Amino acid sequence: MRRICISITDQTLTAFENEQPALGYSVSTALNGPGEQFGSEQTPRGRHYIRARIGGDQPQNAVFIGRRPTGEIYSQDLADAHPNRDWILSRILWLCGREPGKNRGGKVDSMRRYIYIHGTPDTEPMGVAKSHGCVRMRNQDVIELFDWVPDFCPVEIVE
Repeated sequence: MRRICISITDQTLTAFENEQPALGYSVSTALNGPGEQFGSEQTPRGRHYIRARIGGDQPQNAVFIGRRPTGEIYSQDLADAHPNRDWILSRILWLCGREPGKNRGGKVDSMRRYIYIHGTPDTEPMGVAKSHGCVRMRNQDVIELFDWVPDFCPVEIVE
């Protein structure tokens, strides 16, 4: 069985197969820390699963807006033209909470909050909390993880 554990404290993502670490990455979770409330720009804790895998047919650095590829490929010129975009690149693993009242339903629903594991510009630091709530990864890393995870893979986010 495959599963993912994300540590907010350590800013790491570890993928397990049969309870043995299989892959490990440095990530970036929310600048605002952990939290579940809608609009908080915090990373939700608890048990989740990957509800949707998006972008498997897209090239590395493909740009997504609203979970749809724009046809753009991220570059410094594109970044300069759109300085306020929260870049979602390469792949999206859309998370859904499993714990009603904690990360599922109402104002704490991770899926309705559009919480993803996704690629980000390689100029962004990893190991530092800087996101708007999602879990950011290097593009090559998120592509490798995307290809490794099965549909509905369990994901646990811990402090």
